[in-house]
Amino acid sequence: MAGPLLWPADEPWPVCKAVHPKGTGHLLSDVRQLRRIQENAREREYTDEEQRLIEGMTEGNHVPELQERAPLPMLAVAQLYAREIPDLVGPEDHDLLQVFWCPFEVHGADRTIDVVLKWRRSTGVGAVLTPQPEPPVVGRKECVPNMCVVHPERVVEHEYLGLLEEELQEEIDEWEEGLLDEEEEDEVEPPSSASYATYEEYAEAMAVAQAAEPEEINYMSDLSIAPGWKVGGFASWHLTDPAPVDCGVCGAAMPPLLTVATWECDGASRSWLPIEDRDAGGDPHATNPTDVYLGRGLMRVHTCPTDPAHPHRLSFQ
Repeated sequence: MAGPLLWPADEPWPVCKAVHPKGTGHLLSDVRQLRRIQENAREREYTDEEQRLIEGMTEGNHVPELQERAPLPMLAVAQLYAREIPDLVGPEDHDLLQVFWCPFEVHGADRTIDVVLKWRRSTGVGAVLTPQPEPPVVGRKECVPNMCVVHPERVVEHEYLGLLEEELQEEIDEWEEGLLDEEEEDEVEPPSSASYATYEEYAEAMAVAQAAEPEEINYMSDLSIAPGWKVGGFASWHLTDPAPVDCGVCGAAMPPLLTVATWECDGASRSWLPIEDRDAGGDPHATNPTDVYLGRGLMRVHTCPTDPAHPHRLSFQ
C-alpha cells in the first residue's frame, strides 16, 4: 500500500490532466507528519513542540504557482500480485496490478477521486524509478493511504441479501429468527451490584457474564459480504438500492475488482476480523490501517470480465 512501486525508470508516471485546483488543500508532507505525531503520542498527550507543529498544519493555497491545467502526479495507492491474490484477474499474462488516484474529490459529475489502473508483467520491469513522483498537495487528508504491507486472506462471501431470490430471503429471515430464539433461551442473567462488596468485584463479574453471552449472528453482518479492503467478492448496497454497473463498451455486468473501505471490521460483527487481531482492543492498526475515507466510506472499482482493458467504473456506498 502507498508505494514504492515496481515502476520502470523509463516509463512516464501517471498524472492527472483534469482541470481543477491542484495547489490548494493539505501538504502531503504535513499529512504524513501529523500521522507520525499521532502514532507517537497514542499513549500520552502531545508535547508543546508537537502541538506547535500540528497548529502549523493548515489547509490553504500552498502551491499557488501550480496551475489548474498542470499535470499532477497521481498518488500511489496499491500494488497487488496475482501470485498472492487468486481473485486478481487482469489481462492475459499480466501478474501485477498497480492502483493510483488523484487525491482530489472533484472529478466528474459525482465529484469523486480519479482512479488509474495499471496492469503489467512484473518480470518485464528492469531498472525501477527512484525517487517516485508524488503530488505536493492533496484535497483531503483522508485521500492519503498509509504505507503498509498487505497479508491477503481468502474468505467465502455470499450475495447481498436484497439480490437473492425472494424464497431464499424468507428462509434466511426464518433462520435468523430461530437464532434469536435460541439466544434468548441462553441469555445470561447479569450480576446484581448488591451482591458484591466492591465495585471492582462487580465489574469483573459483569465482564465474565458478558463474555459468556452468545454473539448475535445474522446473514448480512456475519456471512454475506466481508468489510474492509478486498479484491473480488460481492458488492454491498447497504446505503442505496442495488444498481447495475455495466461496461460502457460491451454492456457486460462489471463485478468489483477492488473495494476500498474505511474499516477492516465494521464493529457490528467480529466474524470477519482475523484471529490475530481480535485482542487488539480497537487498535487502529487492526481496524483502520490505511486511514482512508472516500465518499461515504466505501468505494469499489469495477472492471469488465470480458476485457479488463475496457474502461473501469466506480461505485460508492
